[in-house]
Amino acid sequence: MNDATGIEHNVRTSIQLGALTLIVFFLVFVLDSRFRVLPDAIHNHLPLHHPGLVITDITLATCSSINPLSSCKLDAPRWHRIEKDLYLNKGWLNHAYIHIERKEEKELVETDRVILNVKVGRLDPTTSEKGQGAERWESRPGGIWLQHTARRHASDSAKAITAVDVLFGADAVEARPGWEILDQPILLSNPGDNQEARLTVRRGPPVTIERPTPRVRKDGRFKIMQVADLHLSTGLGACRDAEPPGHNGGKCDADVRTLEFLGSVLDSEKPDLVVLSGDQVNGETAPDAQSAVFKFAEMFIHRSIPFATIFGNHDDEGSLTRQALMELTQNLPFSLSLPGPASVEGVGNYYIEVLARGTSTHSALTLYLLDTHGYSPDERQFRGYDWIKKGQIEWFKATAQNLKNSPAHTAYKHYHMDMAFIHIPLPEYRQADDVVKGSGTFAEPPTAPGFNSRFKDALVEEGVLAVSCGHDHVNDYCALSKSQGADGKDGKPELWMCYAGGAGFGGYGGYGHVIEGGYHRRVRVFEFDMDEARIRTWKRLEYGDTEQKVDEMLIAEGGKVVAP
Repeated sequence: MNDATGIEHNVRTSIQLGALTLIVFFLVFVLDSRFRVLPDAIHNHLPLHHPGLVITDITLATCSSINPLSSCKLDAPRWHRIEKDLYLNKGWLNHAYIHIERKEEKELVETDRVILNVKVGRLDPTTSEKGQGAERWESRPGGIWLQHTARRHASDSAKAITAVDVLFGADAVEARPGWEILDQPILLSNPGDNQEARLTVRRGPPVTIERPTPRVRKDGRFKIMQVADLHLSTGLGACRDAEPPGHNGGKCDADVRTLEFLGSVLDSEKPDLVVLSGDQVNGETAPDAQSAVFKFAEMFIHRSIPFATIFGNHDDEGSLTRQALMELTQNLPFSLSLPGPASVEGVGNYYIEVLARGTSTHSALTLYLLDTHGYSPDERQFRGYDWIKKGQIEWFKATAQNLKNSPAHTAYKHYHMDMAFIHIPLPEYRQADDVVKGSGTFAEPPTAPGFNSRFKDALVEEGVLAVSCGHDHVNDYCALSKSQGADGKDGKPELWMCYAGGAGFGGYGGYGHVIEGGYHRRVRVFEFDMDEARIRTWKRLEYGDTEQKVDEMLIAEGGKVVAP
């Protein structure tokens, strides 16, 4: 081959490789715009706040999957895209994204105008709303109207809009202090059956959130409400196995009915703490998990009730990972949720100390919350669900022993009590002989892990009095594990293992099992009397005997597990 031929060959090869590379990039771009095939790390997620920044413009960019010349990403670095497709990635052809322009206040030039107000509607707010006076509004795509300052520094930063986000659904609520969700949804072309997309804005700097300190009440009591399996969606949600079938004329929006029930029992029981024990989010129907999280969080924030969360097998099947869900939840007001040590398997292995009454710094009650993960990592050998790992058990035992030896525990002069919460039941829940009559219903076989990592033994060794789970919605019983005597017979009571029962209408409530009178959604309550070192538990129903304490039982007395 002569030199000319070689050069010609190299040029042709380079052109072919270049063309192939362009085709690959184009295909990845199209696929990612529709299916989001690239990892989240590649996407430029919008930080919700940068200190000193103000918003100077907001706009909407739309694009089409069949038009390669259209783009849903405006010029950077001027525009920052909020990484939420307003069609929730369900539009086969259409996509739309909110973009914002933001600047540091000190860098504003004479032509910059800070946004003071945002509205959404078809008409200019000056003509369509009373009290707008002669204020000038500028229109943007999607029915967005902006009101800017007249001059660069005409408004202080406390009134200026400093952050923008998007939530979804006609029932969307804002749970973050200082934020305001707009009344009207963004106006999209061909919205179809997609959930309404709503702008939410924050004025001024972010509000500093202080972690609450749980404390025994003046009467010596502390009440925990366990809420299991809310199964909230993005939007109103569809009811499953609602009872009675003809309630409200047969009309049933899952999240509306679930949250009405939750609000009712919160107002009636007035718990000191709510533990959400997993599957708060129904991932399959939550393409924007943030909107689902805010719906339950707002219930507690509005009532100033501390709450703590762990995850189930469905929470992270939506738009957010476990890590992202925890980061979102732990930064909300009244949240006690924590991700736990990064070196321990899972997200959400942590404990909560409930302090003695008054101004004491001594711990009266310790609550352990652990991540039970999702599905089995070894389906061939252990079908079904995952299990609590060795590292988690070692962390739990070390933590429990360290706390027992800490001044906050040793200085407490009464009986200290411990309890644990998980999502997926332990294998020992399957032992039907341990189910206590009158404690609730054993309506479905417990879907516990196939592998037993012996976490129950660790709970007993560390003196935990009770553990409670969710997951199996129509089980709400309590089982009593007893030690084995020298003669091989049952010895002393050692651990209560309870179910809360499913609370949400977005999850199943029958599963093909026949329950007399139908299954009614419920929550479980644990009341601790620290003066007597006593624990009582009962359930509250969504329908039927809604004012009654159902299946009330004494499960601990004098700081020890007792049989009923």
